Amino acid sequence: MFGWAVTFLIVAIVAGIFGFAGIAGTATLIAKILFVVGLVVFLVLLVTGRSPPAT
Repeated sequence: MFGWAVTFLIVAIVAGIFGFAGIAGTATLIAKILFVVGLVVFLVLLVTGRSPPAT
């Protein structure tokens, strides 16, 4: 989850550098949402004592 958030953050930075404001804004929003979702999942797993699924 955090890997996808970092990917979209990098896409947003590159798009911002090249002047694609709409794409940069959307990618930033997706990165923020994925980061929050990943953080919530991490906290739930931490509180319940479960380990993340094996990949």
